[in-house]
Amino acid sequence: MKGGKFSNLMAGLLAIAVFSGQGCTKGLSPEVQQATKRIEINIWAVNDDTDVYQKIFSDYHALHPYVTINYRRLRLEEYENELLNALAEDRGPDIFMVHNTWISKYLTKMAPMPLTTQVATQAVVGTVKKETTYVLQTDKSISVKQYKDTYPDAVIKDTVRVVNVSTNPDKRQLEQRIMSVPMSVDTLAMYVNKDLLNAAGIATVPTSWSSLQQAVPRLTKQDAQGKLTQFGAAIGTGYNVERAPDLVAALMMQNGSEMSADDGTPTFNFIPTALRDVRDQPPAYQALAFYTDFANPAKEVYTWNNEQDNSLDAFLQGRVAFFFGYNYHLPTIRAGAPKLNLGIAQLPQIEGNPIVNYANYWTWGVSKKTKYLDTSWNLLNFMIKPEEAKKFLDEAHRPAAEKSLLPDQLEDEDVGVFASQVLTSKSWYRGTDPQAMEDALEEMVNNVLGGIEDIPTAVKNAASKVGQTVKYSY
Repeated sequence: MKGGKFSNLMAGLLAIAVFSGQGCTKGLSPEVQQATKRIEINIWAVNDDTDVYQKIFSDYHALHPYVTINYRRLRLEEYENELLNALAEDRGPDIFMVHNTWISKYLTKMAPMPLTTQVATQAVVGTVKKETTYVLQTDKSISVKQYKDTYPDAVIKDTVRVVNVSTNPDKRQLEQRIMSVPMSVDTLAMYVNKDLLNAAGIATVPTSWSSLQQAVPRLTKQDAQGKLTQFGAAIGTGYNVERAPDLVAALMMQNGSEMSADDGTPTFNFIPTALRDVRDQPPAYQALAFYTDFANPAKEVYTWNNEQDNSLDAFLQGRVAFFFGYNYHLPTIRAGAPKLNLGIAQLPQIEGNPIVNYANYWTWGVSKKTKYLDTSWNLLNFMIKPEEAKKFLDEAHRPAAEKSLLPDQLEDEDVGVFASQVLTSKSWYRGTDPQAMEDALEEMVNNVLGGIEDIPTAVKNAASKVGQTVKYSY
């Protein structure tokens, strides 16, 4: 599922009643007194325990003591089913995590960011005699223009949508609005077993796919019966390669494919207009052939097949030289293979082509059914302020979503490589069934490997299946 396997997630409820309490409300107008009545904001998440948000929540509470924040972390395997049921039964959270490929699916369940929010804020007033009181404050939300200047292109494409903001059911008013906000953007990179490279006499980690092709045969071992015992790279198949759909899509985009149209319709089965004079077939065909060659025994780069364990497990066992994964895989790798001589490198690129990386990340959205729309969006606007977001990033060890925070992360051993790829990262899926999209791409790969379909047929059928999941209702 999205974001990979969170094997270290704790099951069940990790709920906290964060910071209840109320300041002095004597002498306040009825309007302000109403605004300072105690409320609870329920937040549901997948990735992190509450401790990585503790400083942010403390800062928000200092300004809004009447707000109690209940934070619940669920296991990835149960999250979406529980979330959908809770939203349908009106017992869902006010704020919840949405993966970047889920946004179209949840578009009708999320409230767009309002242009302003009005909340009661604690303030110190007076000159000679200072008093702490509350003021009813109208705060501007981050504007779409500011948002586009602040976040990478991939985030803008995913989270800024044209939606109906009319309160009149008989009238439509389409506007461009921010639907959800990220605090981190993860990118696909290449983990390296440096001991295997050293043993093979490979001094330099490949930076291009062609140099990786040259290195793989030197890192691949077979026994007398031709059975693979060591793998140059975990790549080439569908179901047993961690985040295989992401890797396939990244290769397609690096090779020039336009994965989808503006409305989300898949187009990777076509030749892009800009390439029609220089290509006689869609770039996706060549990308798919390149990918599956690594699992084809007839090819020199043969290094992986469907008989192997999951690619992450094989890497933890010390049998894989190159594993393709995300920053979120790092804690699992460190815990599962503490003695592994580990390196992290940027995703290889195609020499001479524009640099393209792949984004995989979670965002925060507000439920359309929340009773506290202004407070929920006010809290999210507060959380994404640079000074607050940095507190989360430092605790969670994640690459930043905001562009201004990326330079400070580039030298970080754990985060730097992933952060260095954020500005060149892309995503593409805008349909309503992300799992069906992933299944279609994995089936495409395995049908080619199994001889069930040739490459053109497999690509066309995959595009058709993905296209069936694309439908919009504003």
